[in-house]
Amino acid sequence: MYQPAHFKIEDAGVIHAFIRAHPLGLLISAGQDGPVVDPLPFLLDSKTGRLGRLRAHMARANQHWQLLAQTKTALVVFQAQGHYISPGWYPTKAETGKVVPTWNYVTVQVSGRVSVREDAAWLRCQVEDLTGVHEGGREPGWTTSDAPADFISAQLRGIVGFEIEIDQMVGKFKLSQNRPAKDQPAIVAALETEGSAGAALAALMRAQGIGA
Repeated sequence: MYQPAHFKIEDAGVIHAFIRAHPLGLLISAGQDGPVVDPLPFLLDSKTGRLGRLRAHMARANQHWQLLAQTKTALVVFQAQGHYISPGWYPTKAETGKVVPTWNYVTVQVSGRVSVREDAAWLRCQVEDLTGVHEGGREPGWTTSDAPADFISAQLRGIVGFEIEIDQMVGKFKLSQNRPAKDQPAIVAALETEGSAGAALAALMRAQGIGA
């Protein structure tokens, strides 16, 4: 990934927090006929290994897990919704006219060594942990114990899990850090009028101290 210095994020805590906030990642593997890509929800264990560990599962019918077992490496891309940035928002446009459109976004790329997991105990723990994260605080919530035990057992037989021991991760927070200071508050203010996607990106910029 192209990484200008002013957009590069290397802080593990910031990257881990972003993954937890945007857990649907694109799992990418190198197959003989080209890249193989699947969107999957991931769990992050930040306390395991040097940079943490990702956990996920997929349908047994999905042959991607067999490729993972062969290659034993994978890349996962996590991304927040980005937004178009109009040059008309910049105060500097009136001064020089030397401005062009761009696109702001936040993305994280994680790669590492893969271990495929098929044992029932691991799969049950994976499903229960993933459900616990996303059902937490919901009323009424849902747990695997709400369904018949034989039904859950059958569902578990239909999936395969895997872990990725993270070897490398890098974040790119392209949030107008390269624009003059006078432009940044104007970008944030304009984004806040651009619907939910714009408001979310404006909040990310403010969280990074940009345009605040």
